[in-house]
Amino acid sequence: MDLITILEKTVSPHQEELEAAQKFLEDAAAQNLPELLKELSNILQNPGNSVVARMQAGLQLKNALYSKDTSVKITYQQRWLAMPEEIRLHIKSQVLSALGTEQTRPGSAAQCVAYIACAELPQNLWQDLINVLVANVTNPNSTEMMKEATLETIGYICQDIDPEILQTQSNQILTAIVHGMKKDEPSNNVRLAATNALLNSLEFTKPNFDKEGERHFIMQVVCEATQCSNTQVKVAALQCLVKIMTLYYMYMEHYMGPALFAITMEGMKSDVDEVALQGIEFWSSVCDEEVDLAIEMSEAEEQGRPPERTSRFYAKGALQYLVPVLLHTLTKQEEFDDDDEWNRSKAGGVCLMLLASCCEDDIVPHVLPFVKDNIQNPDWQFRDAAVMSFGSILEGPNPSNLKPLVEQAMPLLVTLLKDSSVVVRDTAAWTVGRVCELLSEAVINENVLQPLLAALMEGLKSEPRVAANICWAFSSLAEAAYDNVESEDGVEPETYCLSSVFNVIIEKLLETTDRPDSNQNNLRSAAYEALMEMVKNSPKDCYETVQKTTLIILDRLNKVMQMEAHVQSATDRVQFNDLQSLLCATLQSVLRKVTQEDAPKISDPIMAALLQMFSSCQGKSGGVQEDALLAVSTLVEVLGEGFMKYMDAFKPYLALGLKNVAEYQVCVAAVGLVGDLCRSLTSKVLPFCDELMTMLLENLGNDSVHRSVKPQILSVFGDIALAIGNEFKKYLGFVLPTLHQASQAQVDKSDYDMIDYLNDLREGCLEAYTGIIQGLKGDTAPSADVSLVEPYVNQIMTFIEQIALDDDHNDACISASCGLIGDLIAAFGSRMLPLVETDNISNIITKGRRSKTTKTKTLATWATKEIRKLKNAQS
Repeated sequence: MDLITILEKTVSPHQEELEAAQKFLEDAAAQNLPELLKELSNILQNPGNSVVARMQAGLQLKNALYSKDTSVKITYQQRWLAMPEEIRLHIKSQVLSALGTEQTRPGSAAQCVAYIACAELPQNLWQDLINVLVANVTNPNSTEMMKEATLETIGYICQDIDPEILQTQSNQILTAIVHGMKKDEPSNNVRLAATNALLNSLEFTKPNFDKEGERHFIMQVVCEATQCSNTQVKVAALQCLVKIMTLYYMYMEHYMGPALFAITMEGMKSDVDEVALQGIEFWSSVCDEEVDLAIEMSEAEEQGRPPERTSRFYAKGALQYLVPVLLHTLTKQEEFDDDDEWNRSKAGGVCLMLLASCCEDDIVPHVLPFVKDNIQNPDWQFRDAAVMSFGSILEGPNPSNLKPLVEQAMPLLVTLLKDSSVVVRDTAAWTVGRVCELLSEAVINENVLQPLLAALMEGLKSEPRVAANICWAFSSLAEAAYDNVESEDGVEPETYCLSSVFNVIIEKLLETTDRPDSNQNNLRSAAYEALMEMVKNSPKDCYETVQKTTLIILDRLNKVMQMEAHVQSATDRVQFNDLQSLLCATLQSVLRKVTQEDAPKISDPIMAALLQMFSSCQGKSGGVQEDALLAVSTLVEVLGEGFMKYMDAFKPYLALGLKNVAEYQVCVAAVGLVGDLCRSLTSKVLPFCDELMTMLLENLGNDSVHRSVKPQILSVFGDIALAIGNEFKKYLGFVLPTLHQASQAQVDKSDYDMIDYLNDLREGCLEAYTGIIQGLKGDTAPSADVSLVEPYVNQIMTFIEQIALDDDHNDACISASCGLIGDLIAAFGSRMLPLVETDNISNIITKGRRSKTTKTKTLATWATKEIRKLKNAQS
């Protein structure tokens, strides 16, 4: 059977033919992948082949070059680059000549060219590609299909490649894109492909936006495209404006008045949802940008310097025009719209919230008249819009200005919880939740609280969407009530305003978790979360209910595990796992409130249930494993040394967690639990340390372990050293070189996630050094064992200096650095003086003393005093 027939059978309605075709292709790829890809490119390039054969050839070729999984994609790219050059040249020639010859939209050739380009361009290969693509678009003899497919190719390349690689060719790429976007381009398909390509290329066109003439031209072309009669082109052009506003805000003043304001206002008012959504999204982006600029401004003022960028206050300037349009969009909601469907009403509500954050008090007079006029409107859509708009402006304006308005509105909001419309009830519940969260003083008073509680408890019987919001309101109310009690920091209050109804609320929430429809609208999850917040924020006089709840949750956990054998379908398995996770999380919440006297009385059945969970969830759900480990963590905290009796039974499951590198959240939870065990068992953890240290060091050396695990492991070395003291010296030969290597790590500073990771890694190293020095030094007279670290002291101080010189260091690194400096001085005395009397060390300690975080301030002040003591002793 030839390859064309095989490809045609990959879409066969007959399962046997389909499976046979897929197996043939898999075998061919395993035997000789380069040859298969060459044949596929030949089939794709030949216009005489059937549409299906060409389409499937392109698809198979693309799938051999690209994966959404980044690590798999890199493997595929390396595999491609390792193929013989003559094969690669042949395939590139074929897929490039296939552009614009396919009858299907979108064509496969565009993706094939793009994904080969993404592998080759970063290696300085296929250098003439961009010139060829530009020529395809600008050549007057090119067909519509050729221009469209080529622009799609450019779009795919821009979407997937590191922007820096194309920076030097941005002029050529823009030439092709703008050529395709021009209003005199007769084909809307070409204009759409060009506009989408521009959207994907905006990150690396900064040099072009920096030049006024080029910027004017790009903006003109984009603004003209927003006026296209074709909806898809119009939407894509508006998406470009949204992205341009985010990337190039500082250049938009010239265009806002003459063009952007009118274009986006017209877009917001459009009858076409996709267009209106982009118009709203534009102003949401403006608000996001201006909120960030306000934060930058306040930070600059604190530091006594001018800000790098300043706000043009576009949102405030447009407020009087934007708000009426947004309020109108709020009245366009559907009674039974899909929760997951993004529509103009939801977008309008989000934009209104962002405007409130951005414009603060200025928004209130624009919204309040609408609320007053419509909150009792006979039309449910207007009632709902009034409630939604009121709820949307609760964060941003000055709380003291909002408080009287909210107090006045509360009786009406309570009434609306029983409205005839389910949508209004839902929005009223959400708004009450927002009030409890943001303006709790308005509800924690005698006039409002009792009727509100009665309405909320009644509301738990409502439809799932309403009841879920009621649960959230209970969560916010519990925290607000607890915070409202005047008590010393860290001391649990005797009573609070919910004490008289606490037991009833807990019962109602437990009933809600058991509702037959609780799997809808995340109701079960919301009810358990409310239960956790109620327990967490409970005073002493509610302790009896907390004890009862602990036993109820334990009983439910045992019953759920007995159902394991009856779980059949994948959907049932997901719900079963979710329920186990929720029960584990709730168990943690109630355990934290159980007194140290009572904890041992209930720990046996709890630990038995958790051990059963571990044994039954192996290889099934990382989420359940993680939650069970976190529940054990809490038990360790409350039992202290009393947990020792469970260690032999628990150790195998802890080891499985530490070895579960595939599900890194499980591994992180297991590493954290090792730290908890060290803090609770102290020296009694020693018999388990060899095994634990071996697994931790193996994970550090394993490249497939997720990066978020490694800082935690480093930190745990410090916990182990503190727990076992001078017994830790046998591990120093492995640990200290490892810490030195980790402290030298460098990352890509243009990637914020990597900067955060570097700070986490450095903090882990600092905490490890601190624990090791404190553990070896001992609590009383310094032990001689601490001298084993002395050869590494210069390295450690160089590491702290590195952190001091890095502008991206965070407060946690400053805090840990100051603490470590103090510990080094306490351990090694006068030999530290020349190492701490440097500008970099002085700067980081000074920063620490100025920190807003109490812990950092305290450690920096202590380090300063230790240095002063050294100096005084020397003089």
